[in-house]
This record gives sequence, structure tokens and C-alpha cells, in this order.
Amino acid sequence: MRIDILTLFPDTVGDVLSDSILGRAQDRGFITIRTHQIRDYTTNKQNQVDDYPYGGGHGAVMQADPLYRCWQHVCEETGVRPHTIYMSPCGAVFNEGHAKRLAADYENLCLVCGHYEGIDERFIEECVDEELSIGDFVLTGGEIPAMAVTDAVCRLLPGVLSDEECFTEESHWDGLLEYPQYSRPAEWHGRQVPEILRSGDHAKVARWRRKQSILRTMQRRPDLFAKLRLPDHTKAEKKFIKELEDESDEFRNRYAENLGKRE
Repeated sequence: MRIDILTLFPDTVGDVLSDSILGRAQDRGFITIRTHQIRDYTTNKQNQVDDYPYGGGHGAVMQADPLYRCWQHVCEETGVRPHTIYMSPCGAVFNEGHAKRLAADYENLCLVCGHYEGIDERFIEECVDEELSIGDFVLTGGEIPAMAVTDAVCRLLPGVLSDEECFTEESHWDGLLEYPQYSRPAEWHGRQVPEILRSGDHAKVARWRRKQSILRTMQRRPDLFAKLRLPDHTKAEKKFIKELEDESDEFRNRYAENLGKRE
């Protein structure tokens, strides 16, 4: 996959995305990330990329033409029209589902970083395929969201992480939060690593982790838990749910609510 990022701060963005895991993935040819300075595509001596908004109001708006020229350069350089995303607080809130879709469906992405009061709507109408946000808040620019989306998408691509389990067992992959993690030493500040994790019984460890993921999701993200659909078709599945109900009154009550809503 190739990702091109249109930004006013290409060096900053490029430095962050060229380090650590993504840097190694680029060195090995699994991904390509390019940043482009929007100011290089202006037609005035001041390299101006913004102007006052029509209709009045505070601040300035990024002009359509420098953005278009920069975007057009990416199209010419790659030989394709990339799937173009404007990082905007007005966009759909980005989640793991979006990351999976982008990683699976596209070979070329172009992320547009806005600033000031936003960008000229005409560029959005002509060039942008979708708008994404990383949350219901506003930042001073689109660089941090663009880097977040790039990281989330790239880590799902073959070869970027050492093994598929590096992302399939983490939070949000299957609608659950990740279970608690522990490392050495076995005791720290009087706190013990759960005995089951030191038992060497992989089946019991997997079962414990699954339970912890479900309970953590229930406690921390009730919105995700409300959407959870635990299978209960087999004897083993029913036994698993019964264990959760016996271990947590809260789980029993909330799970019953979920079943009621489904009916």
C-alpha cells in the first residue's frame, strides 16, 4: 500500500511515520508513505495557502487550488486516482472497522490535512471520497488524525507486524477490549500476577483472557458490550456464559438486558 499525505508540516509527519515499526515496514517494502508540502503548489510568491472566508467570520480557509495542484501531483506520480480522505471533525468517527476496510479495499490512499477554519468546499466536492474524524473534538490541524489513521491502517497490512495475532487479539478487533497484560517480575509492589497465567495451561489461560476481555468491555465500554453477541449454541458455549454469570452479578444482569433487547 502507498499512502500520500498532503500537509503543511511534511517533515514532522514524515519523521514520526518513518520510525519504529512503520519505518522498518517501509525499509522492507511492505508500505510506502509520502508527505507533500501543500505550499509548494501555490502560484504566489508568498506561498499563501489560505484566505478570508466568503460571508465573513473569524479565521481563514485553505484555498482549493493549492490543494488541488498538490493532489493532482500525487495522481500523476502514482499513476492512479487515490482514494482521498479529508481529515475533518465533520467526518465519520474513525474506528477499527474503517481501518480494516481501508487496509483491505485500497492500494493507494491520500490523506488531506486541513488547517484554520477548514478547506474550500469545492476541493472536497471535486477530489475527496470520504471524510474521517478521530473523535468528537477539534484539533489545530489534520496531521495528528492523519498519522493515527496511517498507523492504524498500516499495522493491518501483511508483513508490517510479525504475526497476524499481533492485531487480532488486541482491543476492538472483535468488538471487545483487550484482556489485562502482565510481565516479569511475578510480584511488584505487593501485586501478584494472576496464578492462572503462570500455570502453563494454555487452554485455561485462553479461557481466562476471554472472560477478562468480556468483563473489561462491560465495565469500561458499556456501549460496545450492548452490541456484543456471545454465541450460546453449543454445550461448551453455554457453560462459558454460565461461568461468567456465576462470577459476576453485573454480567448476568447486563447480559440479560442484551438478550431482552434482541427479543
